[in-house]
Amino acid sequence: MTASSTTILITTLAEYQTRFWIPVAQRLRAAGHDVELLAFDDRSAEMSEAEGVPVTNMYRGGLKVGPAPDDREAFDARIVQYGLDGSNFLFSHERFTFGIRDTAALRRRFMIYANAMEALLDRLEAQGKPAELVQELGGFLSVIASFYAAKRRGLRNWFIEPSFFRGRMYFTPDSLAAPDVMAKPADIVSPEVQAYLDDTLRQRAIVIPKKDQHQYSAAFKKVTNLRNAQRLAEKLWDQFALGKHQEFGHNLRHARVHAAMALNATRLRKLYKPIPETPFVYYPFHVPADMALTLRSPDYLDQVATVDFLLRTIPDSHLLVVKEHPAQIGAISADRLFELARRFDNFVLLPPQTNNYTVLNRSDAVISVNSKSGAEALLLGKPVVVMGDAFYRSCPLVHAVDRLGDVPARLREALRAGPFDPGKGAPYFESAWRRSYPGELYISDPKLLDTFAASLRTAIAEPVGTT
Repeated sequence: MTASSTTILITTLAEYQTRFWIPVAQRLRAAGHDVELLAFDDRSAEMSEAEGVPVTNMYRGGLKVGPAPDDREAFDARIVQYGLDGSNFLFSHERFTFGIRDTAALRRRFMIYANAMEALLDRLEAQGKPAELVQELGGFLSVIASFYAAKRRGLRNWFIEPSFFRGRMYFTPDSLAAPDVMAKPADIVSPEVQAYLDDTLRQRAIVIPKKDQHQYSAAFKKVTNLRNAQRLAEKLWDQFALGKHQEFGHNLRHARVHAAMALNATRLRKLYKPIPETPFVYYPFHVPADMALTLRSPDYLDQVATVDFLLRTIPDSHLLVVKEHPAQIGAISADRLFELARRFDNFVLLPPQTNNYTVLNRSDAVISVNSKSGAEALLLGKPVVVMGDAFYRSCPLVHAVDRLGDVPARLREALRAGPFDPGKGAPYFESAWRRSYPGELYISDPKLLDTFAASLRTAIAEPVGTT
């Protein structure tokens, strides 16, 4: 790709994202790239226009072009056109995240966005402009519709997600699957990577992308935070008084969910126990609504059901220790966790503030769907059973399963094998590092913006499959 030959299309779903993408687009344009933002939020479109960055309002534009959004025959034809076997699975992320029951409303939203994307790509094609699509990895219909419309035309789609390493990202082309970065160990481990691994173990700090750090606070604090309340009022005014479209427009439900989380978190304090002194296996809860579960590993979306199965099949010699994700304290139903505690005396729920590395280090094995905790366990030389689509699944040091029913046998194998030399994992982490790029999403520090824009240019310029 040359700087002037390809238009870079970037989706932006909310104001906080647009405040990041505008200066990124400006940097890319200064470097000679054609860039256009695809705004799924009215305010985002207005912000981009005010800054002189080319933008398409995907919601408003999608209402004006293509088949009627409510035309069921047109929807069915588009699903076939995109090579999809129905739409229920594609809609599952928004159903779970936003509690949407109305399938017709989901079809309508999908069609609006697909119409807008098709019209945009028609325009670029008529102008003789090739394009590539850049998106934060996600399961929302804005992202899904854009992805499949681009895929139908043979356009490259780059999904961006945080890597295992602080301050670094993965750019995955043309797939919602986890990047496969650990299949082969590197020949040598660079001093940079070895220093990073050593420092991580010394600090015993989990990897938190800067964009998500505000999530790592107590549920009650999120509800009572003055800035959160002010922002909710602003969004509700925009939505209901001014009629502004918001991709994340389920504001009242969002507030109710966080209030319920605060209540759950308060109730669960009665259930918390310290790390046991007896042998245990550790299962870390994942963020419940993350697309790593809804789309990448849907078999394990009901995590309480997964834990129930593990409690019924774990070796008699071990307890099962679980811990809520620190960014979503109270997100798991308290009633269901209390029911597990009533039925199983081999169930231990830890306080969510417990240091993850302390738990990993004390455990005899770790069971993970696709949590980064599985990779952190590899750093410690702990046996890991991985059930889902994880970036470390292909690492030969892990015990991978294809279905939940295979976990008991693999777990027993893992426990028999026991811990291994942590140094054996370093070449695989080196391989994962080489597939990552420096940068952080949604952090507007000028130097970090420079770094991100440079990494984006490098990633999409490299032939797919290179490291």
